[in-house]
Amino acid sequence: MTKLTIAKFGGNTLGIDGSNIPHVLNRIKSMLAEHDKVVAVFSAPFTTYNGKTRSLTDIAIEIGKSYASSEPVDIDVLKDVYERIASRYMDEQNRVEFLQRLDRFHKHVIIALKQAAEYRRFVDVTRARALAYSGELVMADAMHHIMKSSGLKSCNIEFSDWPIITDDNFEAANFLLDASRSSSKALRDMLNAYDVVCIGGFIGKTMDGLEATYERGGSDRTAADLAILLHDAYSITLSFEKDSSVLSADPKVVKDGLEHVPMLSYNEAELAGMFGMKILDPIAIKDIEDAGIDVEIRVTNMNRPEDYTSIVRHPDSSKGNPIKIVTGRKRCCMLRMQSEMAWHLKVHLLKDRRYNEFVQLSPYLKDHTEYARLLFLDAEFVKRYERHIRAYDGNASIVYGRGVITLIGDEMWRVPNVAAMASSTVGEYGINILNMDAQEETSRIVIVVEDSGSNVDDAVRAIHAKRSMYSTLATD
Repeated sequence: MTKLTIAKFGGNTLGIDGSNIPHVLNRIKSMLAEHDKVVAVFSAPFTTYNGKTRSLTDIAIEIGKSYASSEPVDIDVLKDVYERIASRYMDEQNRVEFLQRLDRFHKHVIIALKQAAEYRRFVDVTRARALAYSGELVMADAMHHIMKSSGLKSCNIEFSDWPIITDDNFEAANFLLDASRSSSKALRDMLNAYDVVCIGGFIGKTMDGLEATYERGGSDRTAADLAILLHDAYSITLSFEKDSSVLSADPKVVKDGLEHVPMLSYNEAELAGMFGMKILDPIAIKDIEDAGIDVEIRVTNMNRPEDYTSIVRHPDSSKGNPIKIVTGRKRCCMLRMQSEMAWHLKVHLLKDRRYNEFVQLSPYLKDHTEYARLLFLDAEFVKRYERHIRAYDGNASIVYGRGVITLIGDEMWRVPNVAAMASSTVGEYGINILNMDAQEETSRIVIVVEDSGSNVDDAVRAIHAKRSMYSTLATD
């Protein structure tokens, strides 16, 4: 079976104004030396804007909101970054061709912004179109011309041939597998004819042919969804190219004692992504699980490709530290409502909205009535939809200002009294535990604290410092 690498390159990986593009090209060439074909998925680039390094997607959103507020601003930044990239990395013929295409892309952005100003709203397809034609679609096209300039047999998928079909939830689209399969012929034909196929991440196409976007981090989902579409015809390695492989904690929080994590299960990686580790979008893994396929996922240190974390459905995890990751997440909130009402809310969130940024903790009884506790990991989502959520139970209680610390490992059950040890460690730092939930079935321990000061980071550092001791206590 033909070997295929699906490689996702994020904005950070590309560097400011594409400064890391030569390294990206070398990685793609090394992938071709190992495998027969490469599908390269690109996020929007980063650039410097108003003195800060920012994603072009964030800049486009800010500009769109300004237009919707009748406060138009200069939009040259949405074009200038690509002109700089073209001048540095394309030969003359490809540069001329790309700049002509860039003008056409930019016209789509101008039209979308005019619509935002007219209707005073930067939402739905207007927002999706502006982001697509200022970000991922342009970056993928630029990389195609850069690869051609360097002698690679490359092509780029046009939006007219887009294989990722979604519903019309334009700002948080859901992947439609059957429709995408029906639209994947052009992608397969390109893979037969070319060595490298470039495609923009994050972007979907509705059944009506309109632009849509996944939620932030959606380029990870694009890569995963392409693996789902192509797994029947190729032996696939799905590689997320980053500046490091997976570590036992966030290096921005923990400075000492970090360890490389060589292998994770799908479940462990999904939990880690939900609870604050920037490994990959947990919905990308969920899409793979829902499709019922097995594909090896790698989180690769692009600077040292031999240093990667392998993510598989059923890893051999009997060796090594059973507590693989200690992580924390801030700006959470706790929802309490009657269990029956909570069940209906969960169905709506999971099935209708495909939203899963929450976990259900153990229920409790009050006045002979069972109440559910839902820990939402994004308090802003709850604030945005609070009135809708309260419609399920008018007496629901929502408490903001919560943080969560999580220990993750499918085999933490091998560590005696691990939950008690974790809670006592947090207590030693004078941090009040507001809630704690440990379930063998979910492979994680959740400690809820007040999101105040450095509570969350301090707790993560304290537990991680004792992580090596937990490993010595593990039983076979």
